[in-house]
Amino acid sequence: MTATRRFSLAILFLFLLLAAVIGGVIARMLPIGEADGPTAAAPALLAGSTDLPSLVRKTAPAVVNIAVLQPSPAEQNPLLRDPFFRQYLGVPDSALQPAISAGSGVIVDAARGLVVTNFHVVQNARAVEVGLKDGRHVPADPVAFEPDLDIAVLRIEARNLSALPLGDSSKLQVGQSVVAIGNPFGLGQTVTAGIVSATDRALGQGDERRFIQTDAPINPGNSGGPLIDTAGRVIGINSALFSPNRGQGNVGIGFAIPSEVVRGVVAQAER
Repeated sequence: MTATRRFSLAILFLFLLLAAVIGGVIARMLPIGEADGPTAAAPALLAGSTDLPSLVRKTAPAVVNIAVLQPSPAEQNPLLRDPFFRQYLGVPDSALQPAISAGSGVIVDAARGLVVTNFHVVQNARAVEVGLKDGRHVPADPVAFEPDLDIAVLRIEARNLSALPLGDSSKLQVGQSVVAIGNPFGLGQTVTAGIVSATDRALGQGDERRFIQTDAPINPGNSGGPLIDTAGRVIGINSALFSPNRGQGNVGIGFAIPSEVVRGVVAQAER
């Protein structure tokens, strides 16, 4: 073998060695494994995810059911209070029996026993009873009302209460995950989840109030229950829903009173 040929083979060997080294470097820079496997960004993504079961276990004990004894509509009619007119109109005496309605609420101060709910839940109530997650039922007394804001604050006397802090609704972002807990249709405590669909939303022309809109399912009986962020803070009190079926069911458009509004009413109750 001539010197020239040996030189050419050496050059070729060095070229192949260099190519192998460069290929190895490039291979290390590319993702490996199965096509649907996690990428390098996956651990950070998983670290920021929400464990909903843990969130519910943490927050549910502070959410309460509210039973309200209210006068019947017939009792509020002067004519129907007269037995003669009831008989003439065919209205049974049982129509004068008080009615029981149900709603939801959330404990925001365990030491003072303060419960926030909607004003319309306890409006005209003869008596209010709060049902706790652990099965206890305790009477409640109103301590602050804001009918125009649809907020009421009640006080209960009970030990070992759980409470949730009020969050800062001014920092909410559209698309943020939220959880709603309440007592829809009197079924008992029920959890739904969704996102913030809009903020600073009015319910109609001339309405100066502003609401958080959410697609977390809210149904009759959810009124007064909390809308909770992923940190377990109350960022709204569920108040109303939009439904083409005269409010009989959820279509993914619910409204909550921002926590910053609620905070002012709670401050009145703490004085």
